[in-house]
Amino acid sequence: MEDFLIGHQSEFLWSLITLVALVILRFLAAKMVRRIGKISDFVVARTALILKYVSVLTTFLGIGIFTFIWGVNFQELGLLFSSIFAVIGVALFAQWSILSNVTSGVILFFSFPFKIGDRIRIMDKELIADEEGPDVFVIEDIKSYHVHLRNHRGELITYPNNMMLQKAIVLVNKAETKNGGIEGQ
Repeated sequence: MEDFLIGHQSEFLWSLITLVALVILRFLAAKMVRRIGKISDFVVARTALILKYVSVLTTFLGIGIFTFIWGVNFQELGLLFSSIFAVIGVALFAQWSILSNVTSGVILFFSFPFKIGDRIRIMDKELIADEEGPDVFVIEDIKSYHVHLRNHRGELITYPNNMMLQKAIVLVNKAETKNGGIEGQ
């Protein structure tokens, strides 16, 4: 055991440096996401979802770096990953819309100009308009795969995130601000 520790001092040192760097990177990324969430006045649940994505990303980054530090045989590792990615690729091709909606959820977090409580109109001919005209929806929640919208009849519509990026959306009015006024009318 002592020979192993002495023989791999360099790997242990680089592993420790990598671990510290990843913790700092994760902390800074989480701080940035929380700040963006606070500045944009996002719901805490949306910010927590993006924090999970940051955590998964830093974990995969760490696994890749540790693999390089410890000198794993890349030919064997390449064969393993190519097999895994082939299976995952077939599964994701069958479920591409799920991946598209998750990616759209991340984009909506950072650049979506609307918030929970805003009243919007989606310019989509497939959304049914009644005798009162096109539906106006209230954004009730923004999830990782879809957005919950409620129309004036009280119906809850689950609208995919990728469609929120593809369709034109008209802001009818903003949600009430904390001081009780209405923004952007």
